[in-house]
Amino acid sequence: MENLKLIALDEEDLAIFSAHLQDAVVKMVDMGFLPRLQRFALVLNRFDWDQKVVANETVRRRTGLHFERVRDVKCRGMEEGQRTGVLNLLAVTFMPGDLPSGFVYLTFSGGAEVRLEVECIEAGLRDLGPAWGCTHAPKHPEVAVPPAGVGGSAGQG
Repeated sequence: MENLKLIALDEEDLAIFSAHLQDAVVKMVDMGFLPRLQRFALVLNRFDWDQKVVANETVRRRTGLHFERVRDVKCRGMEEGQRTGVLNLLAVTFMPGDLPSGFVYLTFSGGAEVRLEVECIEAGLRDLGPAWGCTHAPKHPEVAVPPAGVGGSAGQG
């Protein structure tokens, strides 16, 4: 598999980031806000879901993620004394404000969250090197999906 190199300029792009970053792990010390540059950056170990699907291999990749035009950063559920802790990223989402500005949320398991106040969505994601094998794949409860045409109103009317 090739290394990812993506940019996000809108909410749909962030949804793609979120899918690729689901279950990434990050050390709290590997996140930082550079106010003068208006940049928030972090380095994660992302679980490569694409590799799992294509080759049935469980691998992680070192990945850099940065957000530009960041006005402010707020953290919740992260105690300053636990800066050596590891967080599991669940989702990257956007809540619009006075468009194009709004808030980017990095939501972690256990209720931890980073909220970035952004002038607009401008972000980059890039794998930083080769993949390495991991012994455990993240597991999520399976959601029953009804067959097409069952339980919905699409195509009716």
